[in-house]
Amino acid sequence: MKTIEFILDNYQSITLDGRDLYRLSQFLSVDHLSKVGCAIKDGVDPAEHIPIPLTRENVLAQLEKDVAFGFEKALNQRGISSSLMFATVSMWNWILEEGLEDWDSDNYAMYRLPLFKATAIKYGFTNPIGEDAGTESKYA
Repeated sequence: MKTIEFILDNYQSITLDGRDLYRLSQFLSVDHLSKVGCAIKDGVDPAEHIPIPLTRENVLAQLEKDVAFGFEKALNQRGISSSLMFATVSMWNWILEEGLEDWDSDNYAMYRLPLFKATAIKYGFTNPIGEDAGTESKYA
């Protein structure tokens, strides 16, 4: 698994709305937030920001939520939202370094379903498309 220092030096967000960085910021100290382009909201005491420890268990807990949200957006044919969740799930897979970190970003299929399914299967998360590959025309 990548370290915070490696992530700070090497991660490049590709989302339009920063949702990957928002999720990542939960694991960063106040001092590290600016390195990824984030900051504490105005009116919030920086001392109240207590980062979640960057452990495999904690990353998997966030990844499970993000995969579920990605499935939801993809199955509701929300192209932009599912693409943003693809980037977020890809970030977590990159951080974990457990075999899905080099997923082809050009593999769009049907609203990015194949990555959500592969991640769900790998980690035992809910897989609402069952035996489908996620490339079937019924998801178009």
